[in-house]
Amino acid sequence: MNVLLLGSGGREHALAWKMSASPLLTKLYASPGNPGIGRVAELVKLDVADHSAVASFCQEKKIDLVVVGPEGPLVAGIADDLRAWGIRVFGPSKAAARLEGSKGFTKDLCAKFNIPTAAYGRFGDLASAKAYVEKTGAPIVIKADGLAAGKGVTIAMTLDEANAALEACFDGAFGVAGAEVVVEEYLTGEEASFFCLCDGATALPFGTAQDHKRVGDGDTGPNTGGMGAYSPAPVMTPEMTERTMREIIEPTMRGMANLGAPFAGILFAGLMITDKGPKLIEYNTRFGDPECQVLMMRLKDDLLVLLNAAVDGQLAHMSIRWSDETALTVVMAARGYPGTPEKGSVIRGLDEAERDGAQIFHAGTAINGGALVANGGRVLNVTALGKTVGEAQATAYAAIDRIDWPQGFYRHDIGWRAVEREKASG
Repeated sequence: MNVLLLGSGGREHALAWKMSASPLLTKLYASPGNPGIGRVAELVKLDVADHSAVASFCQEKKIDLVVVGPEGPLVAGIADDLRAWGIRVFGPSKAAARLEGSKGFTKDLCAKFNIPTAAYGRFGDLASAKAYVEKTGAPIVIKADGLAAGKGVTIAMTLDEANAALEACFDGAFGVAGAEVVVEEYLTGEEASFFCLCDGATALPFGTAQDHKRVGDGDTGPNTGGMGAYSPAPVMTPEMTERTMREIIEPTMRGMANLGAPFAGILFAGLMITDKGPKLIEYNTRFGDPECQVLMMRLKDDLLVLLNAAVDGQLAHMSIRWSDETALTVVMAARGYPGTPEKGSVIRGLDEAERDGAQIFHAGTAINGGALVANGGRVLNVTALGKTVGEAQATAYAAIDRIDWPQGFYRHDIGWRAVEREKASG
């Protein structure tokens, strides 16, 4: 098979790394890719926003499957346009990608099909949103409705914080994404990421993870796209997984089909495990980042076989095998992140860092003058397997110690809750 992978981050490097091991693969192309992806794929320059140009490339190179990594192209309808050219695509239609593209759409879907989620209101103007916040009180959650690169959510602990977040949205801080807002009840519990591989009719559980959104140790500081993750998520017991499928995933699949937008691709449910059971925080319609990295480390099956089954509507006949080991990834970020990251600093020692089994996925790197340099906020994902969370954590941090990049920083406590649980039970 000839495969085209769209995207340039750590998620895409993990997907490229896993697909490159498949006996089905003839040639892997990636656009735009990154230096890590370039070790297993041929990098090509395509304007992903120009869907006809992507389709022309696919026809020229006889591409058998396009795998779309990030959410932006999916929400823009690239899957529909490529399919209209007769090209097979792993990723949801534009109508189905609304599950991520509009938080208000997802909340309304939950209300219509009795899917457990936080109480909410949708607002298109500042005055009515403020009135709702005043009536409801804090803590409360403010979300820009559209795609905001993971930065459109504010967990407001006071009314002043909530009002400031609303003003930022309506003042254009997130562009058109903030033209409408969703205001949600503040949920308490433990968060978990739950993934399903979907073909429009069948949803097949595809692993669990927990990530660390705050930039600083001890879950302090501003939210980020994720500073690390581990898989599986201990809170997702067999009973909790069964409830999540029955109460959240299956009604969503039925609801989307009912709306004429059956969901095919990867469905990523952000959950809050409350004392009443699982509640949906949000949906993403692509693999998480950095959750994808730990899932790919644990996946024992051929990823390409699974993606093909999803595209061809064959998941009812499939099962998925996972390693019993825990995977853990630590994000190394450039100084200044999650604000304005410092780009261009040289990174050395990656080969040495991988010598004891760690796998390093490139998230925001480039080559400049023959040297590997930082080219983004989240730059590297240092990933390891272990029999326990503590063992995987130790291997990942030992690898980080061998990386020569003074301008990078990272959290020192990824997996801390799970490690504490292990110590308490052991």
